[in-house]
Parts: sequence; C-alpha cells; structure tokens
Amino acid sequence: MTVSQMDALSTSESHHQRLHWLSEQVLPWSGLPVVHVRASVFLDSPLFTTLAARSIADSGIIRLPFGTGRTSPITTDDVARVVATILTDPGPYIGGAFELTGPRSQDMNGVAAEYARALGRPVAYVDVPWDTWAQQVLSRAGLGPYVDEHIATMARLHRENRYDRMTPTVEEITGRPAESVEEFIARQRDLFAE
Repeated sequence: MTVSQMDALSTSESHHQRLHWLSEQVLPWSGLPVVHVRASVFLDSPLFTTLAARSIADSGIIRLPFGTGRTSPITTDDVARVVATILTDPGPYIGGAFELTGPRSQDMNGVAAEYARALGRPVAYVDVPWDTWAQQVLSRAGLGPYVDEHIATMARLHRENRYDRMTPTVEEITGRPAESVEEFIARQRDLFAE
C-alpha cells in the first residue's frame, strides 16, 4: 500500500515497491481494463512468520525494529479472496485501485497480544534498533539480497509509521471480514512451537 504514497521521485521505498508503482503507471496506458490491488504488508511474510517465530519460540518475544509504528497486516488468503471475487465479475472494479488491510491497525504491542491469545502463552514485543536487527536477524535468514532489501525497507517504513492504515475493503468486496492476526496465528500454531 505504500504505492499510494509514492510518485516518480520517491526513493525511500524498496526496489520491489518502486516496480509495483511503475506498473500502476504503465498498465493504464496500455488501454487494457486494469484493476489495481494494493495490499498492506502480508501477515504471511517473514516479518510476522519465520523471523518472528524464532524469537517467540526462544523467548516469547517478537523482536522487530518497528518502534511505535502501527500496522495492519493482511493474509495472502484474504488478498486471494478479493482477487478471485474481482476476476469473477470484473466490471464494477475496472479502473479502480483497492487498498487491502487487516481488520485493525495497531502497534506491535497490540500485535504481540494477538499472538499471545492465539498461542495461549505470553508474547511481548521488543523494539530493536533497525541496524542491529538487519545485521543480526535479517542477514542470517537466508532470504536472498532482493528479499532482504524489500523486508528491510518494510521494517524501516513500519518504524516511520507508513503502514498505519485500515480499510474495510476486504469485507466490502468479499462479504467476509479480513482475518485477524490472532486468527491467522492460531491456524499457524506449529510454526511457533516452543
């Protein structure tokens, strides 16, 4: 969703986000019927799954460099439901840009509370310096340079509060609300096993 805040001179986003923005500029010029779907950060991303799972399993702590930034992560399943609905009957959506978020925007203390309820054990959030996190956690995750750059940028943008958004779009398009962090983590309990 950072695409909605970008322009031709934006440089604070990742290479991946800049390519997404560029595609949103070019595709309408083609004359094709286009629908833009802009998702917030994916709850299924390494930020909230594999990277968080390691520290939760070890110490019951989510260590991320988000500061007090708020976030509204969305599951890939919810994005897929929206896209499937649009593809089933694209007419009403042609030419639109649809921003998708989870059901609430909250700081990481709120997110940690949802993890705790889903996992049935204490989970806390600890803010770590971005440089420390990038060096000690992200660089060791083995995601590759392109993904590392994108994930590191998303972490920095969270700290800058660029993900503080909430939209009802998932429910408006599909008739069902977006899945909460708690619901998603409850389905993924094995990933966070002690």
